Amino acid sequence: MFIGPATLSLTVFLSGCGQPGPLYLPKPPAAKPAKSGAAPAAPAPAPITPPTTTPVSQP
Repeated sequence: MFIGPATLSLTVFLSGCGQPGPLYLPKPPAAKPAKSGAAPAAPAPAPITPPTTTPVSQP
């Protein structure tokens, strides 16, 4: 009663042992392949300007 299901389970689990090929799904190819050579330069940061405020008059 217990031997039949155990044998079937072991057969199913061990059936993949020794199979050639990867055991994972390959990643899809990238939309744009990387070009060889230097990487493009990062854009320059925006200049920092101080906020414009009106001077406080002293009494």
